[in-house]
Amino acid sequence: MGEDVRLRAVVELAQGMAAARTPRETWRAAAAGACRALGGSFAALSLWERELGRLRVLVNTGERSEGEEEFPECEAYPVHQFPEITEFLHERWAGGGEPDAWVETAGGAAGGRFAGYCHQRVSALRRRGRGCCVVAPVVLHGRAWGELYVARPLGAPVFGRPDADFATVLASVVAAGIAQTERLEEARRLAFTDALTGLANRRAVDLRLDEAVERHRAEGDVVSLVVCDVNGLKRVNDTLGHAVGDRLLERFGSVLSLCGAMLPGTLAARLGGDEFCLLSVGPTADEVVRVADELCGRAAELELGDGVACGVASTGDPIGPVRSARRLFRLADAAQYRAKAAHAVKPVVAGREGGDGEGDPVLRLADSPPAPGDAGERRTFRGRGQPPS
Repeated sequence: MGEDVRLRAVVELAQGMAAARTPRETWRAAAAGACRALGGSFAALSLWERELGRLRVLVNTGERSEGEEEFPECEAYPVHQFPEITEFLHERWAGGGEPDAWVETAGGAAGGRFAGYCHQRVSALRRRGRGCCVVAPVVLHGRAWGELYVARPLGAPVFGRPDADFATVLASVVAAGIAQTERLEEARRLAFTDALTGLANRRAVDLRLDEAVERHRAEGDVVSLVVCDVNGLKRVNDTLGHAVGDRLLERFGSVLSLCGAMLPGTLAARLGGDEFCLLSVGPTADEVVRVADELCGRAAELELGDGVACGVASTGDPIGPVRSARRLFRLADAAQYRAKAAHAVKPVVAGREGGDGEGDPVLRLADSPPAPGDAGERRTFRGRGQPPS
């Protein structure tokens, strides 16, 4: 393979990884790009999970054998089956060597420092009908992150030392792409995570709720929002200090997360201050109300604070058409405000308070514009002044 061709292959690999938007897309781009660059028929990218003592396969691309999934859930290999990972990569590298790639064939190692060394990869090549492979360590932040594996079928030309050297270069490009993805994922995580509780934040809720309402309008999925306000936070802050108040918020956040897990796929979030929410897509309104009731009971048992005021709004209840995320938020907000004003120990549910939809005080509160001078009698809603939608 000429220098120009290899340079083009490196550029294409880097561009493919740069265009990826998720970790899975990054893994696929890495494996597929390396496979093309080395003229392989199959490639895999694996992560070295030191704490578990195993190599976990992240992605398989190209001509997969029976049982090989593109994104396997549980394909992992104990490191003791691959002693070169610790013996040759870690120990020799730490001793001053370089994390070079190596070649193996179905008949044994092709040569170089691994000549005569036969292990599980050889039997795996035979079992899967592959003739040879090149294995390149992926080094990230100065330590072995995992490995890049590219194979050719039986009868194809065997990888040589130049291929192994090129694989080492490709593994460096892969490492740079993975590092960039990890930085972006961390930035994304910080942008959508509440720093105190570790729950999702308001920005995450807004995005997810917009998507959920679109699904409701297009496919009829039930969307439910539970909004709750931690009672007594100001008293705790004033009498015991803000550090204790933060502990109350953290503990309630844990309770919220636990209850949210009772509803598959539910997002648990802190909206800001003492306000939290659960966003559920799919479960019925009754299921969500039962979880909200459980949440109120558990919150009342916390040693700090005075429980929570909890409001629920669900498209599964008679609340009228929900054409926007703002509409559902206003309803849940109004239900929560009514629970707060009544010192309710159970959730207030929009659409279930007045016997019929039109007589429901929560709906009236959510949909009526605030009258001048009534700020002491009712909630000032987010987005006040806009007509209900």
